[in-house]
Amino acid sequence: MDKIIVKGMSFYGYHGVFSEENKLGQRFLADIELYCDLRAAGENDDLQQTVNYAAIFETVQKVIEGEPVKLLEALAERIAANIFSKFEIVDGLSLRIIKPDPPIPGHYEHVAIEIERMRSTS
Repeated sequence: MDKIIVKGMSFYGYHGVFSEENKLGQRFLADIELYCDLRAAGENDDLQQTVNYAAIFETVQKVIEGEPVKLLEALAERIAANIFSKFEIVDGLSLRIIKPDPPIPGHYEHVAIEIERMRSTS
């Protein structure tokens, strides 16, 4: 399967379980891989037969900078649902959401979740 990859997107949002996260907000990073057939776009050099990278960025941005949720898992499901509803060419996706500075004690690079979803055919 062909892929479109947008990596290292950075946003500011107000998601989290703790009230400080909802009040102060924090950075969120996201990487997404979209699985789709890119042959027609490549053969015809036609943007209408692929997915515009800017549109993917804007879709992810709207969700992450939008209505707060408690869990990264919920945020990821919202992003996946938006991608599938807006871009018919996308058959599946892999999405990683990274919280570089969660309010938990300890030393670590970041916390993250990753989901893989395929378009439902039912």
